[in-house]
Order: sequence, then C-alpha cells, then structure tokens
Amino acid sequence: MPSLLETGRVLLIGVGATAVMDLWLLLLARLGIRAADFALVGRWIGHLAQGRVAHASISKALPIPHELRLGWLTHYGVGMAYAGLLVAVQGFDWLRAPTPLPALATGLVTVVVPLFVMQPAMGNGCAAARMPAQWKHCLRVLANHAVFGAGLFIAAVALQQVS
Repeated sequence: MPSLLETGRVLLIGVGATAVMDLWLLLLARLGIRAADFALVGRWIGHLAQGRVAHASISKALPIPHELRLGWLTHYGVGMAYAGLLVAVQGFDWLRAPTPLPALATGLVTVVVPLFVMQPAMGNGCAAARMPAQWKHCLRVLANHAVFGAGLFIAAVALQQVS
C-alpha cells in the first residue's frame, strides 16, 4: 500500500507532466498548429456521464454546462492516472531514482486512448480516420504524448530535487 507521501508524489508528477504537455501545446498554438480542444473533451465526458459513449460528431453534440472546465479537469486527472500507471508498472523505486525510458514509454503507450477510444467515440474514426490529414493528426498525438512522457521524467526529477 502506497504511503500518503508516495501518492502525493505520483499526483504531483502527473500534474507536472501534464503542465509540460500544456506548455508544448501552447508553443504549437503560437506556431499556428491547432491544439486539442478541451471543451470537446469535457463535452464528451459530460455525455459519457449521461450514458452516451459515441457520437457522429462531438462538435455537433449538445454542449454541456462547464464543458471547458470539465475538459481541463479530465485532462489533468488523466495525467495523474497515467503517472500512477507508470509507478504501478515500475514500482515505487522509480520515484526515488527516475529514469527517462519508462517515462517516455508510458507517454507513448498512452496514445492508445486518444487514437483508439476517444477519437472513435467523438466521431473521428479509429486513429482519426475520418479527419482531414489523418496521419498528421496521429503524428501530432504521438508527439504530444512523447512530450507528456518526457514531462513525467522531468517532473519526477524536479520533485526529487525539491525533496
């Protein structure tokens, strides 16, 4: 059973890694590259809570109150869960001596969720098959999650330096 301190460290690593990814998304947006729309994530989660999993087009689905806030909360919650996944697979020793490969691998493995769960459920097809420039989108998702994986390592090292 993890201690409260270990659990807190995992959650902070997840928040830190998600913030690194958000800085990356902000940079992409400044370069004119379209980033994720967390309002649509919130809309999908809101409909999911009402029992609706799949949509023909999430952008045409009825808006959900506070969907942007819900999208951001989901984004950070998932980041913390992925940090928990990393530590569950690697063990708590990884928290004491973080290494980059497991963190990067975790980030890359997590592309399964947006490409094969969220995109189809939001009406964009498996691996964004119904989106224009499908492969560009898939590569962007892969890059975003690689940055998240790097963020897991960066956050773990930063937290280790602070404590």
